[in-house]
Amino acid sequence: MNKNTAGRGPIIKEMIITPIAIKDPPLLNAAGLHAPYALRTIVELVTEDGIVGISEIPGNDAINSSLAEAAKIIIGRDVYQFGKLQQALNAHFGTDTSKDRGDAPWDQRKLVHVFSALEVACLDIIGKVVNRPIVDLLGGKMRDAVPFAAYLFFKYEGAGGELGFGKAPNASGWDAARQEAAIDPKGIVAQAKAMCKNYGFQSIKLKGGAFEPELEVDAMFALHKEFGEDMPLRFDPNAIWKPETALKYGKKMVPILEYLEDPVRGQEEMAKLRKLIKTPLATNMCTTSFDEIPSSIRLGAEDIILSDHHFWGGLKASMELAKLCSTFDRKLSMHSNSHLGISLAAMVHLGAALPEVPYALDTHYPWQSEEVILGGSISFENGAVEVPKGPGLGVELDREALKVLHQQYLDCGLSKRDDQIEMRKVQPGWTFQKVRW
Repeated sequence: MNKNTAGRGPIIKEMIITPIAIKDPPLLNAAGLHAPYALRTIVELVTEDGIVGISEIPGNDAINSSLAEAAKIIIGRDVYQFGKLQQALNAHFGTDTSKDRGDAPWDQRKLVHVFSALEVACLDIIGKVVNRPIVDLLGGKMRDAVPFAAYLFFKYEGAGGELGFGKAPNASGWDAARQEAAIDPKGIVAQAKAMCKNYGFQSIKLKGGAFEPELEVDAMFALHKEFGEDMPLRFDPNAIWKPETALKYGKKMVPILEYLEDPVRGQEEMAKLRKLIKTPLATNMCTTSFDEIPSSIRLGAEDIILSDHHFWGGLKASMELAKLCSTFDRKLSMHSNSHLGISLAAMVHLGAALPEVPYALDTHYPWQSEEVILGGSISFENGAVEVPKGPGLGVELDREALKVLHQQYLDCGLSKRDDQIEMRKVQPGWTFQKVRW
């Protein structure tokens, strides 16, 4: 008899933390410019019986140090006991609040990252023990495949990585297109056509905030002209617009947008704008944690919350968020950051378990040219990803690829994300502004 069956679940005996760096093209956003490498951290939990659960989160020195501290807490624990684990982590780190998020377009909190990493890895173990996919541990599969949107960026020419602003030779199709510059409407349309042709995406999102509003809005209308009425479009200027700018261009884009994401900063300004334009407003910046839900409901800050299990405290917390959204007449979709297949698999399990998916989910996955899972990159069919069939996450680490990407991390010299520093390499003296236009 398995010793874990007598009144307790598998016990964690080891935690392995491996920071990696993945090549990232020079993508532009409100905070500046992506570095040649994006940092991720791979977490492995190993049970006394030798079962390994894996997860992936955004990486930096602060989060990796917190994971190392968390290792002292999780060793010896039953993988089923999430409540006690959460209490122990809260007691050690203190509870995250929305104030800890920071002003940058990406989330900088520690505890939510740490808990999400541990939770996903534990669920991967549990799934392997009971021979069920994670989607079944979240309530069961509501759909066989999860739709994603084409995620476009204004960008400089270049492949990222050691090539930086240079281009890899002999590339074709999307591999070539992802290296091209896109700093005007023509470039954005070309990028969209190549990405949609390769992945079959049925909706399109453009990340804005990098250029003057007129140019970026012109790009949205160029996309509408190219793809027609049946292609849902969404736009995200990362809250860098002034209220009067958001009102002007928000009204202008009403006929073509599926939703407008974070046009202004803060719940109060979002609520004011929401009363003045017909387009639904989405956010991953003004309502970012459970402590912000009461003010969101009171003010009427948004129509759509873009969740992210890395930032909301895991997959089960995201399911709880879905219930709150349904209760208070919000829709739920999903935010993304630069990621590999472990995170994508977790996103797909969550997306398959959600009661509804009214909007295709975000993903940066097409921008990444490397992978850390066996079998290589996950496939998209008509813009959707089929739920992995194996137990747990349904994906496994490629140990050789992990070694390569860890060495890449050691060689690249990056310790955290800082898009302002990268932008200054192109435009000396450039400074991030929370509100620019």
